[in-house]
This record gives sequence, structure tokens and C-alpha cells, in this order.
Amino acid sequence: MSWARIMAPLSGGQGDAAAVAAAAMIAEPFGAELAAVYTPADVADVMPWMGEGFLGGVQTTALESLKEATAAGEANARKAAACGYAKAQFVALQTPVWAGLSAESRLSDVVVFTSDPARGRGPLAEAFQQMVADEQRPVLVARPGLKVGGTVVVAWDGGKEASRAARLATPLLEKAARVVIVAAPKASSRSFDPARLQAYYAARGVKSEVQLLTDSGDAAPALLRAASSAGAEILVAGAFGHPRLQEFIFGGTTRTLLSSDGPSLFLSH
Repeated sequence: MSWARIMAPLSGGQGDAAAVAAAAMIAEPFGAELAAVYTPADVADVMPWMGEGFLGGVQTTALESLKEATAAGEANARKAAACGYAKAQFVALQTPVWAGLSAESRLSDVVVFTSDPARGRGPLAEAFQQMVADEQRPVLVARPGLKVGGTVVVAWDGGKEASRAARLATPLLEKAARVVIVAAPKASSRSFDPARLQAYYAARGVKSEVQLLTDSGDAAPALLRAASSAGAEILVAGAFGHPRLQEFIFGGTTRTLLSSDGPSLFLSH
């Protein structure tokens, strides 16, 4: 298995350079394409606000200001995308932006974000939720210390989300020096055997070790401690949550992982 296209949504803001650098770090060992995708505020989202009270010159001024901000953001994003990676590609999305973002993600193996969007901050917060919840794309939340070829901890409870993340992360694990499967049987209502995931990896040439945690209740703090103890650069986990009104609400374990200062996260919902 391999990855051929790594995508990094960009906003034209200060976090773009870090997102591109992280995406390049993931792409380089695979010789993959890096797609830097500028994701501006969409004029289609602003227009409903401009009802009868926004007429004539006021409406025109507002739209022109948005166009100017979009152009300036694109220029900033292009600079960030010019990272020196040979297979980098820049894509500037047009309205409807959400549809373009979805289309780009569907032909990408991994979507890379920095911590702010994953924590609901900044202009890409909705894009992060769109990728995880709506498109169900594997995402990598890049944090300081990100490294391919180091130690990866895989959090597994036998469930659908965790198993999907564990499968999709296989190319990353093939590059790792050490893979640790961490399970907390007492924190789960289901019966599962981590040795089965270990056998799944072994059949694909990935050597791994199993660590059983004795903690019950919320598994997130124990997982983070295990990842820290192992010196993991990346933690693989399922992303749990549910839709509420027009927002996707992450479950408690996922919220803890996203808000922590732990290792980079490879997540799949």
C-alpha cells in the first residue's frame, strides 16, 4: 500500500506554512503529490446575509471587500505552497467552495490540518468538520514533533471507527520504526482481542507490539499517557461523534485528543 496524494487546505492565514510543511513531510517518503488547496470564504455563504437591508452601494462595497480579501488570501496561500517540494500543486477553489473542497478530498489519501482547525478555531474549522464528518476522509492533525519513520501508537477497541483508522494508517505504519497497538479493554463495552489487529498488520509486513491498559472509564487520558511513554510522534485513533443541528459534535474521547498537546493525530470517522 502507498499514498499518492496528500492534501492540505489553506486559508491564506498564518497557519498555512505549517500545514504545507507537515503535508510535505507526509508526502515525501511516498513520493506523493502535495495538493495545497486554497479554501476561501465563499461569497455564496455571505449573500444570504445581504437581504433587503443591504442594497446598492452597501452591497457592492461588501462584495468588493470580500473579493479583495479572497485575492490577498490566495496570494498568501500561494507563497505558503511554494515550499520547495517538487511535487507540490496549488489549487484555488471557486464558489461553491464546499463542493470543491469535497471533490479535492475524495481524490486524496490524507487531508492535513494544524491544531487550530481541529480545535474549532480559525477559518478552516468548518473545513475540518466537513472532512471528518461529512466526507469521512482520514485526516492528520499535525503538531510539533511530527515525524514519519518514528514511533506510531494505534488506539484500538475493535469498533468500526478505530478499525477504519487502523486500516487506513497502514501505509504510515509501513514506514514506522516502531508500532504499538494500545487497547483498554476495561474502558470498552465490547469484547475484542488486540492480537487480531496485530495479525492483520503482520500479514501486511508490519511488525507491532501490544500494550494493554488497565484503566476503565474515559480511555483518552490513558491513551495519551501511553503515547507519551512510547515516545510516539503519531497517534492513530477513530474519531467519534454525532450530528446536532448543523454541527458535528465530537465525542468526549475525541475532544480530549483534539484539545491535548499530545502527538500528531491520524483520525478517521
